[in-house]
Amino acid sequence: KKMQKIIEYLKKLKIPKNLKTQFKKIVKKIDKKLILKTSKYLVFLFLLFCIFMIALFFYYTYDLPRPENFTEKQFFQSTKIYDRTGKILLYDIYGEEKREVVSFNEISQNLKNAVLASEDDGFYQHGGIDIKSILRAILIDLKLQSKSQGASTITQQLITSSFLDKTQRTIGRKIKEAVLAIEIERRYSKDEIFNWYLNQIPFGKNAYGVESASQTYFAKPAIDLSLAESATLTALIPAPSYYSPYGANKEKLLLRKDYVLDRMVKTGFITKDEAEKTKQEKIVFVEDLQTIKAPHFVMYVKKYLEEKYGEEFLKEKGLKVYTTLNWELQQFAEQTVADQENFAKSVNANNSAMVVIDPKTGEILTLMGSKDYFQKSFPAGCEEKPGAQCLFTPKFDVATMGLRQPGSSFKPIVYASAFKKGFTPETVLWDVKTEFNPNCSPLANQSKDIYGLSCYHPLNYDENFRGKVTLRSAISQSLNLPSVKLLYLTGLKESLQTARDLGLTTLNEPERYGLSLVLGGGEVTLLELTSAYGVFATEGQKVDPVSILKIEDSNGKIIEENRKSQTKVLDTNVARQINSILSDNNARAPIFGLNSVLHFAGYDVAVKTGTTESYRDAWTIGYTPFAVVGVWSGNNNNSPVSKKSGAGLAAPIWRKIMQKLLTSHTSENFTEPNAPQTTDPALLGTLPTEDTNTILYYINKSDPQLFNWQQGINFYTGTQPLSPVSQ
Repeated sequence: KKMQKIIEYLKKLKIPKNLKTQFKKIVKKIDKKLILKTSKYLVFLFLLFCIFMIALFFYYTYDLPRPENFTEKQFFQSTKIYDRTGKILLYDIYGEEKREVVSFNEISQNLKNAVLASEDDGFYQHGGIDIKSILRAILIDLKLQSKSQGASTITQQLITSSFLDKTQRTIGRKIKEAVLAIEIERRYSKDEIFNWYLNQIPFGKNAYGVESASQTYFAKPAIDLSLAESATLTALIPAPSYYSPYGANKEKLLLRKDYVLDRMVKTGFITKDEAEKTKQEKIVFVEDLQTIKAPHFVMYVKKYLEEKYGEEFLKEKGLKVYTTLNWELQQFAEQTVADQENFAKSVNANNSAMVVIDPKTGEILTLMGSKDYFQKSFPAGCEEKPGAQCLFTPKFDVATMGLRQPGSSFKPIVYASAFKKGFTPETVLWDVKTEFNPNCSPLANQSKDIYGLSCYHPLNYDENFRGKVTLRSAISQSLNLPSVKLLYLTGLKESLQTARDLGLTTLNEPERYGLSLVLGGGEVTLLELTSAYGVFATEGQKVDPVSILKIEDSNGKIIEENRKSQTKVLDTNVARQINSILSDNNARAPIFGLNSVLHFAGYDVAVKTGTTESYRDAWTIGYTPFAVVGVWSGNNNNSPVSKKSGAGLAAPIWRKIMQKLLTSHTSENFTEPNAPQTTDPALLGTLPTEDTNTILYYINKSDPQLFNWQQGINFYTGTQPLSPVSQ
């Protein structure tokens, strides 16, 4: 530059021509030497730059992870709980990442095309990196260009999310990203890389991968995504939280969805007409709050899984749990309870629970722990107020955890115990006012005996007495007095053993129950009592309740499968006798009528209702050979319901469920019981009609109850009481 200035200056001077010629020669010599010297410096600087770049490259890449480690990478996958078909996702158990890895052919082509058009339309042509995009990104990082544009290919995005720190936006990270991207592309096919990407990227709501995203937002598998849904999910990729459909920017998400469709037109995946038509489609998202189906059943299953496998294992290992739940029946049951709510509230019954079991397999087909898991407690805010009691607590599972008195629905277990001891459905007992405390007046008009102990003289539901009744009539009409007598004759210990044999595990305080056990004096759960009735349905075979059919690991290998088998716990003929009685519509007609909600013309359906003391609980449990339905209604805080409700509270719910089961299943009938083996006329009910003796007179004349029982009969019939000596 200085030489040029000198030449310009000399041109202005008036110098002779010959001097000018000499000067030009001198300048040319100087230029040649200068160029030669400058060239040496440039070569040196170029070599120095190359060495620097190589050093820089090794500095950023010497500790890169081995690309082959990618196939060894363990994705955290959530545990999925399905219905019995495996098609309905009930619940997802996950930690920070909710994910389910699926194969490439299990992802909608609509979604693949949308992602390619939006994120990397040259994916199948480049070798892992886009040079122009990288240079543009470097300029952005160096603040030489301010407009941000997509800089990473799908392969680079995969590398960053798998191996690198996403928060670093540096040249060093770009170099690492590019090197690994090239190496990954060299080792694996494009489809493999694309599938890994689709199974890994986040979509918000803790959903990672397209399968979890599809289930989270649209409640369907990724293979079934429509074009509009695919474009919507793709629109979430750049900023899942910002574009969340449940947030303030839903409209911006839908605008970006249209942008993705336009990109698909530009890249040739769809036509302009297809895009315009798709833009008009309404996008329906799954409700944000209620992402769990059959919640009490799911929590019952989840508790078992956590106890066996541990919480963290479930969040990370991607188990698939196929349950026993019949989703169609569950939905019908939930709606049935909802339809009954107005009537229930009118009689001060604020909650209901239900269980449906297949007695042959023990499989739980339906389970509701409350009328609605998602409602608020009643009265409002009662859970937060110290000392307050809730009439309705939605999250508490009455079906599996609620210990409630079963009322008369416990009677069949006592009657089965009696039949085991030789009593028959035709055995006659006296339904008369009776005092069961030998130290109290036989008139049954005292509250305490001379020792300060309570007298006990229970009444029937309608407070009337009927004199002589068979056991068939007594249980069918749910008479209390004959049932208490039968428990005494059978024995408390023996009846509790039968209850345990049938699967009831909560009756562990025999000293507390006494004779009131037959009237529901001990607490049970709806699930266990419903399952116990299943033993009658299967003629004495017991299978514990089952909630899981099988469990698969993330590779589809079965790690657990239901193999429970039936166990004989009750004599076949005893079960048949119970079935015959509980399905005898004529026997219960005097109380319930011939056309009650309990009767199904043309079908064999056994059923028993139950109401506890002070009308705190209403029960209806009934069964066919192929299904058992148990319904409870009442209040969580154990407050009474209206006496007027009677069988009209739980029974109508039970009937609708049973009706659906009957009409969707081949009819099955109960087998008639064999004739009794005993020849005792007192047990066969063949004593003379005019006989007015208590049954104790024929069984055990020294029994301390004999006097009061006989006095009750005498008072009822108007005959002279017998003296203890003559008896």
